[in-house]
Amino acid sequence: MPLDEGGPADSWWSEAVVYQIYPRSFADSNADGVGDLQGVVDRLDHLSQLGVDVLWLSPVHPSPHHDNGYDISDYQDIDPLFGTLADFDRLLEAVHGRGMKLVMDLVVNHTSDEHPWFTASRDGGRQGSGRDWYVWRPARDGMEPGTPGAEPNNWESWFSGSAWTYDEAGGEYYLHTFSRKQPDLNWENPEVRQAVQAMMRWWLDRGVDGFRMDVINLVSKDPALPDGHVPEGSRYGDGSPSYVCGPRIHEYLAELHREVIAPCPRRLLTVGEMPGVTVEEARLFTDPARRELDMVFQFEHVGLDQGPGGKFDVRPLRLTDLKASLGRWQTGLGDTGWNSLYWNNHDQARVVSRFGDDSPAHRDRSAKLLATVLHLHRGTPYVYQGEELGMANAPFASIEDFRDIESLNHHRERTALGADEEQILAGLRHRSRDNARTPMQWDAARHAGFTTGTPWIAVNPDHVHVNAEAQLADPDSVFHHYRRLIALRHTEPAVTHGDFRMLHPDHEQLYAFTRRDIASGTELLVLANFGATNLTVELPGGWEDSERLIANLPAPAPLTASHTLRPWEAHVHRRTL
Repeated sequence: MPLDEGGPADSWWSEAVVYQIYPRSFADSNADGVGDLQGVVDRLDHLSQLGVDVLWLSPVHPSPHHDNGYDISDYQDIDPLFGTLADFDRLLEAVHGRGMKLVMDLVVNHTSDEHPWFTASRDGGRQGSGRDWYVWRPARDGMEPGTPGAEPNNWESWFSGSAWTYDEAGGEYYLHTFSRKQPDLNWENPEVRQAVQAMMRWWLDRGVDGFRMDVINLVSKDPALPDGHVPEGSRYGDGSPSYVCGPRIHEYLAELHREVIAPCPRRLLTVGEMPGVTVEEARLFTDPARRELDMVFQFEHVGLDQGPGGKFDVRPLRLTDLKASLGRWQTGLGDTGWNSLYWNNHDQARVVSRFGDDSPAHRDRSAKLLATVLHLHRGTPYVYQGEELGMANAPFASIEDFRDIESLNHHRERTALGADEEQILAGLRHRSRDNARTPMQWDAARHAGFTTGTPWIAVNPDHVHVNAEAQLADPDSVFHHYRRLIALRHTEPAVTHGDFRMLHPDHEQLYAFTRRDIASGTELLVLANFGATNLTVELPGGWEDSERLIANLPAPAPLTASHTLRPWEAHVHRRTL
């Protein structure tokens, strides 16, 4: 349905489903092994059949691709690897022609070190007019610049190693919270903010419908840049207290909204990626009265399977932890603000391998269960390419199979410390971002129909069984289950507007909750068995023989007061209040 129909026009995104495309891995139209914009155009019917409302496009700007496009060297052009501005305009027209909207990635915490802004800042010297577009600092007092320990502070980069790189020609260090090839912009400088705003208006003038703002809560740094706490066993300090939701972040986002978003005649979608954000902070960011953002991406639930050693220290997920986390966010943003709902994106390993069961016996069933649970929460669901097929983690054999800078840096650092190779690889196989970046599986042909050339990263060999062509032909596939869930969100008001109440929060295998919408007089019950064994549950009163809306298995019998769920079974029921 057209997005501005069926609900208030100023919050159309509350009834929408967003589909993320990582262009490098989606579809290759010219046989160079890398996905491109024409490839996206060629596959838009897939999105139409799925029924999604919004396409979120990961960066397609010119870039050295040190971090696969999240290191941008020109904000107002298209990388020739992906096509041209004319190709982008054709894509946008085709998206709009199908009744969908297009949201772009906005990466403005940092640029590439090859961006003209940075080269001017670096090459102009300490007194240059562009110097304070980035964060430059001298060495520590009494230390020889460029020597170990002379960095301005002890912060660790998110991609391992120091967050500072020394520029010998200028005699100072520049800050990069990520790679040394991604210097941080200095948002304290109003000229930087004005340049970002002008760039955003340029894209809005071309017709884009909003922005997903990459790590946007990191742009405000404490100007003092104090040392961070050094965790046990680490060489570096944790600088995040000085820049995660920093001192001027609300001011900056309100300014972006006032100067760019509010003046646009179209109602846009703005979502901020915010590592480390709390529920309380998210209420402020997404409170409509404050005019900052529509919703945020938080990371709490996707960190529940990691141990004290960090991301690659893998631990089994406890379902009670997941329920506590998602339930807290549902309650916390229940009356003010709005949730984004996601399992997967370009930075997360495949959820069916993390929180489900990717064995042949339970893969489809658990993929459908995960979809059912997520899409029945209150918020805007995001589907990452291939998630609707139940795509799983890849069987990386060695470090040579990986491409991601975060994974390669982690391997190098852990190897230097003498860690066991197989242990390092086990963590990478489970959590590497490359799991999300293997090519989209279109069919059972060589390279999964992604390319007729050599793909930039190997295709998962399971594509011979798990692919879009096969699933479109099977009405009981994961794809069609997602399609039915998306249709349900478009037609059932309780899915969008209903309140949320968690049931059995301490149960280690059952995920159950209700959604109740007083206005439509409807209540929904969601039951999901997160396990490979049968599970008997005691239902709340009044649900016996209720209408079954959607399920991942054929119903053996109507609901009873004491009901048995089969392994990885999930279903949704409706009753009238």
